[in-house]
Amino acid sequence: MTSASTSNAEQSESWTVGRLLEWTTGWLRGRGSDSPRLEAEVLLAWVLDCQRIELYTRFGEVVAEEPRGTFRELVKRRGQGEPVAYLTGSKEFFSIPFRVTPDVLVPRPETELLVVRGIDLCRDLAAPRIADVGTGSGAIAVALAKHLPHATVTAIDISPGAVAVAQGNVDANHVADRVRVVEGDLLSPLPPGEVFDLVVSNPPYIREEEFAGLPRDVRDFEPRGALIAGPRGVEPLERLVAMTTERLVGGGWLLAEIGPPAASEAVLDAAEHLERQPTLPDDAGIPRVVQARRR
Repeated sequence: MTSASTSNAEQSESWTVGRLLEWTTGWLRGRGSDSPRLEAEVLLAWVLDCQRIELYTRFGEVVAEEPRGTFRELVKRRGQGEPVAYLTGSKEFFSIPFRVTPDVLVPRPETELLVVRGIDLCRDLAAPRIADVGTGSGAIAVALAKHLPHATVTAIDISPGAVAVAQGNVDANHVADRVRVVEGDLLSPLPPGEVFDLVVSNPPYIREEEFAGLPRDVRDFEPRGALIAGPRGVEPLERLVAMTTERLVGGGWLLAEIGPPAASEAVLDAAEHLERQPTLPDDAGIPRVVQARRR
């Protein structure tokens, strides 16, 4: 939607909501978007400050020049690969809206499996104690807290920027009385002797050699430190497992999203005090979450 082409088209036909969506969908599709219509709707709804569903009752409405210019700029940036969540500053996870910035990974549907399994494991505990290691936006920690009303959650991240985003999401979702956000490396900032019933984590798990082959919107825009694990893809998991052994109560659980399944499972198999449980697949059948229980 260049300025010249937009001006020429406007002379013969007004830019209505419906026409903007139709044109933008085709333009984004031509630039490799997997969900061009959805992305067009999300961006236009954000610009018009309405719900996506409302766009369908406003198809014939002419969009004024100022919001149309804002929309044009956002679409251009999306065409250059910038994630929609960073453009709008928000992303839904587990049916909860979260603020996101380039300081944190964009929450993904596959990661919801960690929350589902965590709820299953903790629902019958009177007062479950949970640690979310590498919390990023705080999405996992907040979702667990909202669905486990008697739980207390410690959300940890090494990035000061991520800690600020997570704290904002904790406050916005009204769980600050049960979720504390801590800055530090894995479990190291916690007081000695503090233990948990559940440790969950979505650690970096991309191998260094894989980074160049990631989709552009991930490789060029999301925080590199939250993506790359090292040469083998399991280095952060190894460190986390070593720390977790002393932080879990007897019978407590560790859940972690993974990259290389065999290497990740081998890390748990080598842990002296943890017994690996079956790896959980996501909806696409891809091994997604390793789990282990404290002996």
